Amino acid sequence: MNKPASRPGDVKAVLTGLAPIVSGNTALLILGSFPGARSIAQQQYYAHPQNQFWRILQTLWPGNPLPVGEGSYEKRSSWLLDRGLGVWDVYASCEREGSLDAAIRDPVANDIASLRLPRLAAIAHNGGESFRHARHTQALGVPVHRLPSSSPANASWSFERKVQAWREVFARYLDLP
Repeated sequence: MNKPASRPGDVKAVLTGLAPIVSGNTALLILGSFPGARSIAQQQYYAHPQNQFWRILQTLWPGNPLPVGEGSYEKRSSWLLDRGLGVWDVYASCEREGSLDAAIRDPVANDIASLRLPRLAAIAHNGGESFRHARHTQALGVPVHRLPSSSPANASWSFERKVQAWREVFARYLDLP
């Protein structure tokens, strides 16, 4: 059955993003655009198994395995914080069908400055849609970087090339092996 075309005046559901994963020790804040459908459903950042976010981080810290199994998301969140990382999104809410950034409509920005991160050394935008907001994050007075998106939709970059780009930014602010 075909879905009827939306008409002016149709009410669309507003999606709400996830809470930030940050601490007073966050030195590098990774900002995505807005969580994908699976991440919202599971209330976990980068929950889609084809998203390379967690795999990239594991490659950067090969001697510190990411937790798996029951309760692993909470443990992964602690794993991030232990390395001086933080994660959030530039959008607090939006309308969107599916998970593609191109489908985001009527976004409302998060107040990144409200995080009050005393050790923040830099911000890294995970992909182009997030980086479109770099002018707002530059106001925090720390360097701002654009990372290639970890999304499976970013197929033009190989995994190895993504890891190298992420490593170059991370090595400036964090202890990498």
